[in-house]
Amino acid sequence: MPAQAPTAAAPAPLPAPGQPPVAWPDPARHAAFEAWLAPLAAAQGLRTDSLRPASADASFRRYLRLDDAAGGSRIVMDAPPPQEDVRPFVAVAEALAAAGLPAPRVLAADAARGFLLLDDLGSELALAVLQQAVARGDAAAADRLLREAVGLLLQWQQRIDASALPAYDEALLRRELALFPDWCVQREHGVAWTEAQQALWQGVCDRLVASALAQPVLAVHRDYMPRNLMCTPAGLAMLDFQDAVRGPITYDLASLIRDAFLSWDEAVELDVAVRYWEQARAAGLPVDADFGEFWRQVEWMGLQRHLKVLGIFCRLKHRDGKPRYAEDLPRFFGYAHRVASRYTGLRPLTLLLEPLMGTSRVNAFY
Repeated sequence: MPAQAPTAAAPAPLPAPGQPPVAWPDPARHAAFEAWLAPLAAAQGLRTDSLRPASADASFRRYLRLDDAAGGSRIVMDAPPPQEDVRPFVAVAEALAAAGLPAPRVLAADAARGFLLLDDLGSELALAVLQQAVARGDAAAADRLLREAVGLLLQWQQRIDASALPAYDEALLRRELALFPDWCVQREHGVAWTEAQQALWQGVCDRLVASALAQPVLAVHRDYMPRNLMCTPAGLAMLDFQDAVRGPITYDLASLIRDAFLSWDEAVELDVAVRYWEQARAAGLPVDADFGEFWRQVEWMGLQRHLKVLGIFCRLKHRDGKPRYAEDLPRFFGYAHRVASRYTGLRPLTLLLEPLMGTSRVNAFY
């Protein structure tokens, strides 16, 4: 496997056992949690004194870990309403279990108060394993894990019934794209587009949305990347699937090969994409018969995602007080500019991206 481009560090892990106890800024929520956990702890032999942070993500959710009397452990999802709704997570977890796909099981749920008790699949994320492989120059280990991720994605696409999932429709695609001008252009960079620039943006959005809606539709994880894959003794398992939708077939592959925290040389991206495409065709999945057209669909779908993420990371910084995500803005600008430069219909986007990236161009005509 060809070497990959330099990568940025993943978000720092939360404190390990023995660190300060779990903080509860809202006493009422703390009391509700203890009232929910107490009978579960008694019935399942959970040691409430072992409660500690496990991880957090870009949402308002957080995950806690606690031990049981048998030497095992469980995970608690703390997802406070109204900011979070655990019901989609429960529904997709049930679908995964019914399909025999590896994911944490929901052992107990209080949907009204936003508490779930889950299997503990460990703490070895595929992202960390890949980064370690990169650091030691072990291309074979990285290749094996990417192959496994492709295999799990294909199982998800074949086994999960998309009909019960929300539609990734035009309205949602456009709401996501709107995050870029609202949060990245205006809030992060303080730029106000002219009417001509707004027209360029609208044209790009129209093309990206049309491309997405023209693709075959199936179950979309919507955040299928190494940070949401857990390495377990039995193989990879899926995490953070609560935002799953019914949408374009290329979305999850684009998420995997052009990740938020890990960048690959394009030769690696193409190798993974070809491998997926060949296996998808063999499995009867409705990928385009022409790999060139399939790759264009992947790139355009990825661009829609990357523009959305640029907006989300800036929103996390300015609205939610999580500035660390903005450290990866250059990675996403790089993804977006590369794709926009490659396709005639998307090139107007480069004129909007370059001032934000701190670059300029000289157009010469001979």
